[in-house]
Amino acid sequence: MKNNSYSIFDHIKFIIPSLIGVFLFMSPIKTEDGLTIPIAILAGKVQSLLADQLSGIMMVIIVFTAIMTIIVRLLGKEKLDRTPFFQQLFYVNMFWTMTRVVAAIFAVMVFFQLGPEFIHSANTGQMLLGDLLHVLFAVFLFAGLFLPLLMNFGLLELFGTLMTKIMRPLFRLPGRASIDSLASWVGDGTIGVLITSKQYENGYYTKREAAVIGTTFSVVSITFSLVIIAEVGLEHMFLPFYGTVLAAGVVAALIMPRIPPLSRKPDTYINKDAEGISEEIPAGDHLFSFSYKKALERAKQEKSVFKVFKEGGQNILDMWMGVAPVVMAFGLIALIIAETTPIFQWLGMPFVPFMELMQIPHAKEASETVLIGFADMFLPSILASTIEAEITRFIIAALSVTQLIYMSEVGGLLIGSKVPVSFKDLVIIFLLRTIITLPVITIIAHLIF
Repeated sequence: MKNNSYSIFDHIKFIIPSLIGVFLFMSPIKTEDGLTIPIAILAGKVQSLLADQLSGIMMVIIVFTAIMTIIVRLLGKEKLDRTPFFQQLFYVNMFWTMTRVVAAIFAVMVFFQLGPEFIHSANTGQMLLGDLLHVLFAVFLFAGLFLPLLMNFGLLELFGTLMTKIMRPLFRLPGRASIDSLASWVGDGTIGVLITSKQYENGYYTKREAAVIGTTFSVVSITFSLVIIAEVGLEHMFLPFYGTVLAAGVVAALIMPRIPPLSRKPDTYINKDAEGISEEIPAGDHLFSFSYKKALERAKQEKSVFKVFKEGGQNILDMWMGVAPVVMAFGLIALIIAETTPIFQWLGMPFVPFMELMQIPHAKEASETVLIGFADMFLPSILASTIEAEITRFIIAALSVTQLIYMSEVGGLLIGSKVPVSFKDLVIIFLLRTIITLPVITIIAHLIF
C-alpha cells in the first residue's frame, strides 16, 4: 500500500494516542519514593484519597460479583444474550462460581474480622484486602481505562513488526510481545498480564504464545524490585541487583518456552477463525516503513472515541470482577498455609544440599524461603531480612523476583484471566524457574560479593 493513501489525520491518530499511552504506561518518573510511572502515580493518589474506603469497596465488588454469578447461573446464560460482555463476565463454570463464592465469604470475614484470626490477621487477610487489593483497584482503574491507547492505535503493530527478528528466534514469540514485557518491566506485572490476556482474547496470540508471555514476561516492575531489595537492607546495591534479575530472567526466558509445560501448549487461537498477525515483510518494503504502515492501518480502524472509553470501562470491570475474587480466594489460602503450617519449610528441605553445594551461607534458613514465594513475592524477603549474610539476602531477594509466579498477585491474575494456564502449570513453572534462575543468581552473587 502506498504512503499517499494515508491522510495527515491518520498519522495524528496513530502518533498522539500512542505517545500518550507510552507516557502513561512506560515513562519513568522520579519521585520521593524512587522511579515510577504516571499510571502508578494516579493509582497512588486514588489509594491515598480512598484509603479508608477501599477495603469496603473491594469487599462490595467481590460480594456483588458472587451474587451476580449465582443469579446468572440460576436464570441461565441466555438471559444475557443481548449483553455479551456481561454474559462472559458473570456466566462462568461451577469451579469459578464456587471460587467467587469462597472469595466473597473470605472478604466479608476479613473486613468484619469474623471467624479464626488466621483468616483476617495482618499477614493473611488484611494483607490482601487491606493492601494488595487496594493496589489492584487503583491500578486496574487507570490501566484498564487507558489500555486502549497502547493496544488500539497501532503501537503494538509498530513494535511487533520491528521486534520480530529478535523475539522469534530467541523466545519463539511474536514481536508485539515486547510491549507486554516492557509495560511490566517499567510499570507492573499485572499490566503485562492484562495486556497479554486481551491480546489473546482478540486473536493476536496463540495459546502457547499467551501462556509463555504471561508466565515469562510479566516481570516484576522496577518499583516492586526497589521495595524488595530495601526489605533485605541492600538498597545501595540496587543496580547490580536488578542487573542480576534481568540476566537470570533472560536465561529463564530462553529456556522455558522450549520445555514442558509451555512447549506443549497448542499453537492454536482462542477463536478458530483467528489468523493471528502476519509478520512477513513484503518484497520492496523496508522493516520500519512496513511497521509504520501496519500501525497506521490499525489506527484507521478506530473511528469512535466512545468505543475506546467503553472498551476501557469494560477492561476495568473485567479485572475488578473477574480477577479480584480469584486473588482473594487463592491468595488467602496460600498465605494461610504459609503462615500457619510448616509445609513450605518442609518443601524447602531438598534445596539445603543444593545451596550448600553452591556455597550459600546459612543454607538451611535460606531454603525455607525458596518455595514460600509461591504464596506471595514479599514473604521470602521478609523472612530473609534477619539472615546475617548479605550475599544470602541478595540471592533470596533476586530469586523471589525471578520466580515470577506468586499466587497473591500474578499467579492469581493468570488463573483469573483468559491466559490458558492451569494451577498445575503454574506450580511446575514456578519450580522450573526456581531451578533455572537460582544457579545463575548465585554465580553472579559470588562475583559481586
